Amino acid sequence: MKLVLVLWPSFFVAGLAEALFFTLVNPQELYLLGQPVEWSPLATYSLGFFAFWLICAASSLATVFLSRPLYENGPAA
Repeated sequence: MKLVLVLWPSFFVAGLAEALFFTLVNPQELYLLGQPVEWSPLATYSLGFFAFWLICAASSLATVFLSRPLYENGPAA
C-alpha cells in the first residue's frame, strides 16, 4: 500500500515537471556528455519522463521513510 503512496504522487509531479521542462527546452537541442542527443523527440520525452519519475519517486520515498516513527513499540530498554 505504501508503494502507491510513493508512485502515484511522483507520477503526477513527474508529468508536471516534464511538461514544464519541455515547454522551455527543445528536445532536439539537448546535449548528453558533450554530444548532441540524436534520439527521436518521442524517445527523449519518454526517457525524460522516466528520469523525472525516478527523481520524484526517490523524493516521495524519502518522505515516507522519514515520516515513520522512530520506535514502533516504544524505545528499546
